[in-house]
Amino acid sequence: MGRTLIKDAMVVNEGQVQRASVLIENDIIAGIFTSDAPKADTVIDAAGKWLLPGVIDDHVHFRDPGLTHKADMASESLAAAAGGVTTVFDMPNCVPQTVTLDALNDKFRHAAESCLVNHSFYLGATHTNLDQIEKIDPKNICGVKLFMGSSTGGMLLDDAASLKALFQTATVPVAVHCEETSIINANMERYTSQLGGEPPVKYHPLIRSEEACYASTSKALEVAAGTNVHLHILHLTTARELELFSNGPLSGKQFTAEACPAHLWFTDAHYATKGTRIKCNPAIKTSADRDALRRALNDGRIDVVGTDHAPHLLSEKQGGCRTAASGMPVLPYSLPVMLEMTDNGILKITDIARLMCHNPAQLFSIKERGYIRKGYKADLTLVKRTAGGYTISDAQVPNKCGWTPFDGEQLHWQVCATWVNGHAAYMNGTFDTSIKGQPVQFNRL
Repeated sequence: MGRTLIKDAMVVNEGQVQRASVLIENDIIAGIFTSDAPKADTVIDAAGKWLLPGVIDDHVHFRDPGLTHKADMASESLAAAAGGVTTVFDMPNCVPQTVTLDALNDKFRHAAESCLVNHSFYLGATHTNLDQIEKIDPKNICGVKLFMGSSTGGMLLDDAASLKALFQTATVPVAVHCEETSIINANMERYTSQLGGEPPVKYHPLIRSEEACYASTSKALEVAAGTNVHLHILHLTTARELELFSNGPLSGKQFTAEACPAHLWFTDAHYATKGTRIKCNPAIKTSADRDALRRALNDGRIDVVGTDHAPHLLSEKQGGCRTAASGMPVLPYSLPVMLEMTDNGILKITDIARLMCHNPAQLFSIKERGYIRKGYKADLTLVKRTAGGYTISDAQVPNKCGWTPFDGEQLHWQVCATWVNGHAAYMNGTFDTSIKGQPVQFNRL
C-alpha cells in the first residue's frame, strides 16, 4: 500500500484536538507530525476536516450466515466503512446460532473472504455449551453473548445457577441483553386483552418496560457480584438502570455499560412518525430516559456507544408489538449522528473518540487499535461538517435491506474517508473492496 500522508487534519485523539499530519506506511501509523510532514506516495488534503481513530462497534448483527436475505458480511461491512467504523464485533443469533467453536471458526473463515472491516465474533451462551465457553482463546475472541430476555429464541439464559456457572467460567467479557421475560409476557397479555388484539407499536416501551429492563439488569449484576467476570450490559435504555452503575473512568470497572445511537436520538414520541422503523429490543423509551442516557455519556456511567445494528427488510417490520420484527439498520449513520450531538453541547468531539474508539479498545483489551498512535494499526476516519447540512434518505444507504430509521433526519456531519489497516476502504462515496479487514487480536492472558 506504500505511504499515505493525511495532511493538516484536526486530529482528535486521547482528549485533545490538534492540527497535525498522520503518515500511514502499509498498515501501520508511521508517525504524527505537527510540522515538516514527510513525503508520501499519496497525500490527502485534510484541511478543515477532523481525523479520528476508526470507530470500534462492539455490537452488530450482520445476519450471516442463514439470514442473508436481509444482510450479509459483505453488504454490512460496506455500511460500516461508509460510517467510519473500522472494527465490528458480530453477534451469535444467526442461523445456525454461533454457540460452538466450530461455528465460530466458520464465521472467521467467511469474514476473511468477505468482510471489509476488522472483526471478531461473540460466542453465544446456552444452557448446554459451557464446555465450549471453557475452550475460548481469550486472545482471539471478543466475548460471550448472553441473552437474559426473550429477544432471541433458543438462547434465553436467566436462571441464577446457570448464570453463576457462566460468570465463574468466562475468561472474556460477557455482553448481556437484559430484559425480564416474565414481565414482558405479562405486559403483552394485559395490553392485548385491553385492546382486543395486537397492540400497536406505541405500546412497545410499555410492554418491554422500564421494570423489565431494571429487573433483569439488577439480577445480572447481583449474580455476577463475587465472581471475576467482566459484565458488559448492552443497550441501556432507562434512567433507572443507570442507578446501578458507577461513574468515572473505565479503568478497573467490573460492570460496564453501552448505549446505542437510536436510544440517544429518538424517544417514544417518534413512534407516531417512525412507527415500527424504530421498534427494537429493548425499546426506545421516554425523553427523560434519553436525556439521562445523554448525561451518562459524560459522567462515565455509560462507557461505550455501540450500534446494535440489526437489519430487517421493511416487509418484516410490518405489524405491531407482537408481529413486527425488532431491530434496525443503524450503520452507516452512527458516527454522524453522534457527532451531531457536539453541535448542541451534549458532547465534545473528544468524547466521541472516547466513547466510540478509545473505551471499546480498553474495555475489550484490543491490541494496537482504537487510538492514533505511532505503531498502531492505521484504522482512521476523516469527517467534515457542512454548514448547510443534508437530509438522510433511504435511497443513499449501502445496507442490503435498503432503508434506515434516520430517513428524513437532518445532519451536518459526514464521513469523508475510512482507512482499515492503512487501506482506503471508503473514500468520498466510493468503496475499494480489494483488501479485507483483519481478525482482531486481544491483549489478554
